[in-house]
Amino acid sequence: MTAYVIRRLLLLPLILLGVTFIVFSMIQSLGPDKLLAAYVNPNMLDKLTPEQMDALKEKYGLNDFFVIRYGKWLLNTLKGDLGWSLVGKEPVKDALLKRLPYTIELALYAIFPVIFVGIWLGVKAAVHRGKFLDHFIRIFAVVGWSFPDFVFGLLVLMIFYSILNWLPPGNLSLWAEEVIRSPEFRRYTKLITVDALLNGRLDVFWDGLKHLIGPIITLSWLWWAYLLRITRSSMLEVLNKEYVRTARAKGLPEDVVINKHAKRNALIPVTTVAGGMVIGLFSGTVIVETVFNRTGVGSFTAQAALQLDYASVMASALFFSTILVVGNLIIDILYALIDPRIRLG
Repeated sequence: MTAYVIRRLLLLPLILLGVTFIVFSMIQSLGPDKLLAAYVNPNMLDKLTPEQMDALKEKYGLNDFFVIRYGKWLLNTLKGDLGWSLVGKEPVKDALLKRLPYTIELALYAIFPVIFVGIWLGVKAAVHRGKFLDHFIRIFAVVGWSFPDFVFGLLVLMIFYSILNWLPPGNLSLWAEEVIRSPEFRRYTKLITVDALLNGRLDVFWDGLKHLIGPIITLSWLWWAYLLRITRSSMLEVLNKEYVRTARAKGLPEDVVINKHAKRNALIPVTTVAGGMVIGLFSGTVIVETVFNRTGVGSFTAQAALQLDYASVMASALFFSTILVVGNLIIDILYALIDPRIRLG
């Protein structure tokens, strides 16, 4: 396994290089005139003379061959300079670091309903195969899997905010924002709910949680429905194995058969799927944070794309690609540890 991990770590920079090169090429295909809007107020572009536009393109290197421009971006990135964010009106690195805790907090909270609800319902459906509970859970999963997250998010926002006024959008209420900005409030982890508890501010914790519930439900809805279906299929396959029938023939309690013999083995293939979905939760924040007006990395990426802030888009692509590649490596290692029969090559 050590040799495999080393090989994957050596491939990591090459994969990130390929991803960022493709994204950079797509951005540069817009042409110098479009990219100039990233440096000049769009309202001023129509007032510039052709000579002034050519001078600006030359100043920002927009007339250079795109491979040369990519090389400059890569060199600056290796130095820790990700460029200037037009969306954040600050260095891209600072803009990302400022928004990252909000995205991490959302993704971490969304993991729990995805894994625990999805696996629990999947096992229940398999154990009660063909019965009312199985049919009900399967219909519930199909409905959940059929809803795009942005449509479901809008429904959650409409019902629980516009109509019931229970779950507000954004990160925090105005009064809570003032509390966390005060000198007395210590930002130990940068995660609002965790820091609120560490500071003994249950009011801020509850306010932050209320703002998180809607995005959590939306972000986890599709994924737990998918995990439910995978768990049910895997569980049904294991329940038909010879060792499960043998355990039942020995007179072992059904709970022991399910939890000790069947579920443990059924969850081995689910591990890879669940790990992939954890990675998918981060990419899903682009839509969910935008719908719920949260200032995280996801909504930052969406705004950057709409405003042709290609320095921020490139940094976001690097961020999400790193999560994907490193996450897949961790999943492969955990998969091999859970099932020693698997050999990584």
